[in-house]
Amino acid sequence: MELTRWNPMRDMFNLRYQMSHLFDDVFKPVARDDYRLSMWNWNPTVDVYDNDESIVIKAELPGIDKKDIVIDVKDGVLTLKGERSSDNEVKEDKYYHRERTFGKFERTFRLPAKVDPEKISADYKDGVLKINIPKPEDIKPKQITVH
Repeated sequence: MELTRWNPMRDMFNLRYQMSHLFDDVFKPVARDDYRLSMWNWNPTVDVYDNDESIVIKAELPGIDKKDIVIDVKDGVLTLKGERSSDNEVKEDKYYHRERTFGKFERTFRLPAKVDPEKISADYKDGVLKINIPKPEDIKPKQITVH
């Protein structure tokens, strides 16, 4: 039998960690640190920003064909859907380590109320999807000159 020195600070930090992740385990039963179990759960990394003329959504979609990307706009919500297919040239039992994820994904973004869906454009280049959403005239910033 091995004696272990009790460290109350370690136990306190461990309890805090367990409490902060308690609901993660209930609502998402996949272990966060086990990449093999979480391979089904992926979403593309997305940046959303605006400039004077439009709102821009940039999504990283490496390894996805353009034909596998779907963008829908309905009731003020833009939905980005797609699927990254697994490459089957290597058998599953031949892998030493596998981190790339495959499968379907879906992201939704609420749009400003007066956005015209007909003016939304998208461009896909080098694995990055760029969605350009023009702002309505009343949302654009106005410059006021001081006399």
